[in-house]
Amino acid sequence: MSADLPSTSHLVLIPSYNTGAKVYETVAAARAQWCPVWVVVDGSSDGTAAGLQALAATDPGLRVWVLPHNQGKGAAVLHGLEQAEAAGYGHVLAMDADGQHPAALIPAFMQASQRRPEAMILGRPVFDASAPLLRVRGRRISNGWTDLETLGAGVADSLYGFRVYPVQALAAVMRRQPWMRRFDFDTEAVVRLAWRGVKPINLDAPVKYLTAAEGGVSHFRYGRDNLLLTWMHTRLMLEFALRLPLLVWRRLCRLPPFQP
Repeated sequence: MSADLPSTSHLVLIPSYNTGAKVYETVAAARAQWCPVWVVVDGSSDGTAAGLQALAATDPGLRVWVLPHNQGKGAAVLHGLEQAEAAGYGHVLAMDADGQHPAALIPAFMQASQRRPEAMILGRPVFDASAPLLRVRGRRISNGWTDLETLGAGVADSLYGFRVYPVQALAAVMRRQPWMRRFDFDTEAVVRLAWRGVKPINLDAPVKYLTAAEGGVSHFRYGRDNLLLTWMHTRLMLEFALRLPLLVWRRLCRLPPFQP
């Protein structure tokens, strides 16, 4: 797919909150690889909403929505999903606006999704020396819980947000419950989609943790967000216990999401 020839089935969706000028680089890199690219500005106060709208006015392959106040990454993604669903798109590739995700791999992820449209295509992060050791170790805990909650459905990484989602399935999951609106979005999305029968397919993708000098911005807060993840996994485990007989039956019969 050419970056100038718009896809009618797959789009890139970028939620953005106070990333500064880095969002312009991210959008430019995504547009160099794909069309269309949509950005949902989640109540940013850094002036980037106006800048992105100005870019969209000159680029038919770029659309921008601006939410009136900050609602969280998941809420911004849901807004984009609803717009994509209304426009007839079947899949969105979600990526962060802060420059951590590899825009060069967008075509490969989209092609994998086109080959297996029933699946979710998940980035499996390849860390370099820039990755904080505490965060690398911490995500192993979340990954272990996710593997249990999905009965080993094959989610390689529960937190990496560079992914292709089926629009209707994810939108339906999010509308049915009030969670998944903030930092809990990425993990809960893959667990609930797996419960719904959406198979995970993992592709390696590098992740870059940018320094402040490189324009890196992080809104992760260890105390607040780890507490949110703990509450999320508590909820998911309680529901997992109720779903366990059905998941075991699906696994034994190799039914979605346990199919080849």
